[in-house]
Amino acid sequence: MQITDNVFVVTGGGNGIGREVVLALLARGARVAALDLRAESLEEVAEAANAPEGHLTLHAVDVSSVDEVTRAFAEVMSEHGRVDGLLNVAGIIQHFVPIADLDLAEMHKVMGVNFWGVVHTTKAVLPHLLTRPEACIINVSSMGGFIPVPGQSAYGASKAAVKLFTEGLYAEVRDTDVAVTIVYPGAIATDITTNSGVATPQQAAADDKGSSFPTTSASDAAAQIIDAVEKGPYRMTIGRDAAMLDRLSRLAPQRATEMIAKKMAGLLQK
Repeated sequence: MQITDNVFVVTGGGNGIGREVVLALLARGARVAALDLRAESLEEVAEAANAPEGHLTLHAVDVSSVDEVTRAFAEVMSEHGRVDGLLNVAGIIQHFVPIADLDLAEMHKVMGVNFWGVVHTTKAVLPHLLTRPEACIINVSSMGGFIPVPGQSAYGASKAAVKLFTEGLYAEVRDTDVAVTIVYPGAIATDITTNSGVATPQQAAADDKGSSFPTTSASDAAAQIIDAVEKGPYRMTIGRDAAMLDRLSRLAPQRATEMIAKKMAGLLQK
């Protein structure tokens, strides 16, 4: 679909991939409603964008709250008059601990942002998108949604839920003008641990050990997501790691699970 002059809602627009998606859309002449939990992060994006008046609106919102999402989309419609695309980029990870040691409240929080956030925003805007001459919904899952990572089982479950929800949505609207895409990023160079509130000395050590793993920059990931907006593919992987593990997990799922479990065992906090 066309980007210039269309209106896009981007969740997680204050940090990481979401921030770069907002900036890239604005650079292409789009109008953007950026949603994020942190108002200060949104202000920093606005400063970096220096967009023409009215092209960027900022909405501090907790996407896990249906009431806040409803309020935010009312603001978006009031300020922009329409929505042509929804890009669900917001996401958090859990502390790097096994399921047995993971607090239920944290599991609910991860599912609330990663899965229910996607559900809330989709429900809020889908009836409107179905009236547009062209529209898109792009939901960002994760390579962790198809391959288990030690100490990230709740996170992986939330992203796997996004996968099936998005595929089901695609099946339901495939004969409409709404293109639906699921995106699976691999390792992306962002501050997701800090933004999720889970950065610890143990994790810093694990990050150092894992620094040899290939990562994709947030700006490169955003560029590929923008490409998905234009072309509307069914699915997309970002990064060589995601592409390789996507193939392996389908061809030899147990082998893939055991390989990742051994290679990334150091992520678990002791």
